[in-house]
Amino acid sequence: MSFTRRHLMGIMAAVGLMTATAHTAAADALVIGSYPSNPPFEYKTESGTFEGFEVDIATEVAKRLGLTTEISDLGFQALFAATSSKRIDVAISSITITKERLGSQSFTQPYYDADMGIAAKKESGVAAEADLKDKIVGVLSGSTGDKWSKDNQEKLGITEIKGYNAQQDLLMDLTAGRVDAAVSDIPGMEYAFLKMKDLTVKVRIKTGEQYGLMMTKDHPLLEKANAAITEMKKDGTLAAIHKKWFGTDAPAGSATVTELPIPTP
Repeated sequence: MSFTRRHLMGIMAAVGLMTATAHTAAADALVIGSYPSNPPFEYKTESGTFEGFEVDIATEVAKRLGLTTEISDLGFQALFAATSSKRIDVAISSITITKERLGSQSFTQPYYDADMGIAAKKESGVAAEADLKDKIVGVLSGSTGDKWSKDNQEKLGITEIKGYNAQQDLLMDLTAGRVDAAVSDIPGMEYAFLKMKDLTVKVRIKTGEQYGLMMTKDHPLLEKANAAITEMKKDGTLAAIHKKWFGTDAPAGSATVTELPIPTP
């Protein structure tokens, strides 16, 4: 009986040590959420690892904070619930900083400027916003393209707005003719259109959108993560990451090279 008790106590102690080790490992990691089909910003390789412009940014930020990274695969809409519930520290997926989102989330300073666009098949008659009348428009659910389409649905006479969890699915349906147009961020669409050559951005929607790392509201690492991005802008690291993924120098005066404040509601 005493042997069994000692044996059980030994097992419990070992389990406790393993648990403590796991907690220590978790404390040393920046937990990141990303949806996996948004190249060149983030995408999942065949081996299951994440790569991309924002993956490099988040990884470098973590490194400068003395942390490793753990990246989990989430749908775009799920990212907002994951930061709100503190399941993850950071969300990346070309997430536009908006006043509405700043009500429930925190963002670092922006590091990328982007506009939205209306994409369609090259032979499509869509050439202006007004041409969305009586059309079915596809969007990434929860995105700023989703919001823009809903805000303009009545004015433009859009017949239906279809939401998708992954941009790849949206663009596949655009190719197949299940939607007439797609409203989304231009950089991601133009990257996809290098292979999907029947599609093109027909209309640019000037929005002044900017992307940043989205974090849990008032996250204790927000200031440090933001300071790391400032350092990356000053020492040229962010410009180098831009060059790597877009093949061009970051524009002078853009958010990629210009120090900016932490956004406030």
